Amino acid sequence: MATPSGLITPARSDAQYRALVDNLRQVIFETDARGQWTFLNAAWTEITGFTVAESLGTSFLRYVHPDDQQRHADLFQPLLENTADYFAVEARYLTVAGGYRWVEVFAQLSLDTQGAVRGMLGTLTDITERKRAEEELQATRARGRRLLASSPAVIYSAEPAEPFAITFASENVVRQLGHPAEAIQRDAGFWLAHVHPDDVAAVRESLVALAGGAPQRGQQYRIRHDNGEYRWIYDERRLVGDSGPPVEIVGSWVDVTESRRLEEERARLSSVVERSAEATLVIDAAGTIEFVNPAWERLSGAAAAELVGQDTAALVEGRPDSEFYRVLRRALDSGEAWSGRFESRRTAGGAYVAEAVVSPVYDAQGHPANWVAGVHDVTHQQHIEDQLRQAQKMEIAGRLAGGIAHDFNNLLTVIAGRSQLLQGRLAPRSPEAADVELIAETARRAANLTRQLLVFSRKEAVAPQVLKLNAALTGTEKMLRRVIGEDVRLLTRLGEHVSSVKADPSQLEQVILNLAVNARDAMPTGGQLTLETAEAEVDEALARHHVGMYPGPYLTLTVTDTGCGIDAETLAHIFEPFFTTKGERGTGLGLSTVYSIVTQSGGCVTVDSTLGRGTAFRVYLPRVYDSVEAPERGPASGPGARGTETILLVEDEEDVRSLAREILTVHGYTVLEGRDGAHALAVSEAHAGPIHLLLTDVVMPYLSGREVADRIYATRPETRVLFSSGYTDDAVIRHRVSRSQTPLLEKPYGANGLLRKVRETLDAQPPARRPKS
Repeated sequence: MATPSGLITPARSDAQYRALVDNLRQVIFETDARGQWTFLNAAWTEITGFTVAESLGTSFLRYVHPDDQQRHADLFQPLLENTADYFAVEARYLTVAGGYRWVEVFAQLSLDTQGAVRGMLGTLTDITERKRAEEELQATRARGRRLLASSPAVIYSAEPAEPFAITFASENVVRQLGHPAEAIQRDAGFWLAHVHPDDVAAVRESLVALAGGAPQRGQQYRIRHDNGEYRWIYDERRLVGDSGPPVEIVGSWVDVTESRRLEEERARLSSVVERSAEATLVIDAAGTIEFVNPAWERLSGAAAAELVGQDTAALVEGRPDSEFYRVLRRALDSGEAWSGRFESRRTAGGAYVAEAVVSPVYDAQGHPANWVAGVHDVTHQQHIEDQLRQAQKMEIAGRLAGGIAHDFNNLLTVIAGRSQLLQGRLAPRSPEAADVELIAETARRAANLTRQLLVFSRKEAVAPQVLKLNAALTGTEKMLRRVIGEDVRLLTRLGEHVSSVKADPSQLEQVILNLAVNARDAMPTGGQLTLETAEAEVDEALARHHVGMYPGPYLTLTVTDTGCGIDAETLAHIFEPFFTTKGERGTGLGLSTVYSIVTQSGGCVTVDSTLGRGTAFRVYLPRVYDSVEAPERGPASGPGARGTETILLVEDEEDVRSLAREILTVHGYTVLEGRDGAHALAVSEAHAGPIHLLLTDVVMPYLSGREVADRIYATRPETRVLFSSGYTDDAVIRHRVSRSQTPLLEKPYGANGLLRKVRETLDAQPPARRPKS
């Protein structure tokens, strides 16, 4: 395989090369001779969800679907043995969520300068959508063939001039005429040669008129069967290409030989409808119900024997709230067709959503002879649409919440920091100290609310790690007992073989806490709160009901209360942002935050509730099999750590900059200030001595913190970098700041938090090389 042109040139720097490769939608890879990844670009993560960092050094076969591994390896081996120039294969690669994506693998040998085999070099191209399109196309073609084969009408096309040779006839023609479609298409004069002699002139005249552009409404005539008998058929046809030169005649033949034959055909059609998954209702012109299929019985709960022969009023009787039945009556009265979606309830109870088409069936004189209602249950589709609308609401509200939280973080940084400074200057028992402590505590509470807004808006920094679900639940038990109060009994049931999930520990704790607080509020006079963990296997049926969920192994956390329960109206809005039933006491963010965290982790939340009998929230999280990660431990730094180093402080918010400068100066540091990125570069250039640390905000006008760090590093490679931001994940995405590679100080921060992070960054071991931007 030729190396893609422009991919690597001596003139490009490593950073440019990496940026170019990482912006490709196609995965570029390289392996060693054992098949272990040695290089992957960012497209790997976009396709599979696995990070490049965790994938490097592992075998490519680990990510190949088990059913495709042998075929993949069989093609890979001849290349490594230097018996083939390249190979290409289509295979399924696993995703981090437990599903898979179809990829096209193209690889060739990677040789060192001496010509020895180092491994493989190639590309992975995501062809999932193409595969799905091919499957859908094949299914559509097969469905079309089945529909044509089972239709009572023969579909045909013919030349628009004598002898009007038939160029296509659907396979069911052999049932109607006894002649196979191939024989009809081979014989150019078949059509007119098999028409009854008494009818041939009228048929020829009609075909010639149609080819000349005359309108055609349909024609009945006799045609000879293969057994020699003549049968009456109804032929409805039209000319294709009537706006220009005629191309062909297309039409359909329906056998209308005799009433017995008609009844047999009607019975066959009735059998098809009987087996149809679509509910069907047939009504005559007077409004009497003639037919109801089993699918209608299953959908509505009304037995066919109770309805057939009754007036359509029987559909309305006892169920005046059903919009469908009122619409059906209006359609019968007006003579107009109707289609649309409606909600109704089954006879035995239970709501459903359906789409219906109510159409008139005309007789030969053009008058409505019957009405046919086709009804399809779309409850599941409606559920998915509701979820998508919920996601859109969350996105819109999240953007607003994220922007508000960013502004609050700057204000809270000043309030929290100044409060701590003031506390250090006051006597512990002075009246002013209590007021300052109240201010500081209020700031902490506001910071928690801001953090909740960021979680809800998905702009909170997320540090997922593998952890035991049982251990996470046990770790929160003591805190939960304080939160729910003495009048609520707490019961935990830990599954015996419950394994691990991958989630942010603090966010998982917040999910547990929010659900527990919600349950406590549902039990104002006391009750029992039960927390259970278990393993679960999610099937296709459940996964289809939740956007972003895939079938496979999950762990469940179920929070059950014995409270007042939730009514249907509230359940419909329970996860919507800012929706609350608690009046001024509620923010409307608790359950929407739970929904956001769980869906962000690849899971879902379900609710079961009965008024007066309690509620159960069940959280599904994908099960993982990796080892539990130990928490990272940084250098030990006290809350008042001092230093003597020089720090370049870059912050466009003057109050925040003034606070940080004062805290750092009081604790021994020399502080240089930059009011924005451009000013910071000028200060750095004018300063003759060393700059040990660059402390910079990420999001600033003109130049971002990342750009300032890159430019200062070019002239001062020894300078450490500490970013600060109230955006966190948003900053990571848009300004190329990685929490795993560069220290990040999250706003709002206080004096102790600032000093600890500065000290940790200065004392940390220097990296072997500076991370690329």
